[in-house]
Amino acid sequence: MWISGQVIERIDWSDKLFSLRIATELAPFIPGQFIKLSQMQGDKRVARAYSLVNSPDKPYAEILAVAVEDGLLSPQLHRLSIGDEIDITPTATGFMTLDEIPKGKLQGKHLWFLATGTAVGPFLSMLDTAEPWQRFEKVVLVYGVREAQDLAYLDKLRGLEQQYPEQFKLILSVTRESINDALQCRIPDGLVSGEIEDKAEIRLSAGDSQVMICGNPGMINGAQAALLNKGLAKNLRRAPGHITVEKYW
Repeated sequence: MWISGQVIERIDWSDKLFSLRIATELAPFIPGQFIKLSQMQGDKRVARAYSLVNSPDKPYAEILAVAVEDGLLSPQLHRLSIGDEIDITPTATGFMTLDEIPKGKLQGKHLWFLATGTAVGPFLSMLDTAEPWQRFEKVVLVYGVREAQDLAYLDKLRGLEQQYPEQFKLILSVTRESINDALQCRIPDGLVSGEIEDKAEIRLSAGDSQVMICGNPGMINGAQAALLNKGLAKNLRRAPGHITVEKYW
């Protein structure tokens, strides 16, 4: 089932990285979930999943995307202007949510988000709600990109630093440029070397940490291996642990 949405705003972060705000009637959703966008191309419908960047109280659906040169849908999305229409699923889905994290004694004190590129989207949605700030003493976002121009929503994240100066830690890692106050390592390498924990000024441990990872498969596999070596375990419904993941392709 598809419903129509209309683009009401777009943000171009770089020549290929962009956000769209789409006015539509979405069913209530949980931060971290995703919708699908779709177009008819000839006699074929092409659909792709995109995480919602906005919190559930916003009257629109907002997505962060990159125009892939040979992509079937992203180049078309990149060409959309204000007023253009796009098909959207009315209901969001997915399990990359704070509901999946154990509560009580198993929860721990610190929530870590590890993201690369556009996979920061679901974490932005979560950070725009009260839940992470109420449940955890510390919230750390590690945001890895190749170039500084790929850092979307940086003003929003800087605003969270000001709003929660004792609770929120933003760690940027830009691998192909040297940027002031940012690391220059892949997230798995930074976990192995200890650079990320040093920057956060807290330690990753089975007793204190919950880690949510979203991004490309290479980052996820490497980060998981580093966390397992630190004594953390994958979070499963039948066996609650510390590591929750979602691959972005």
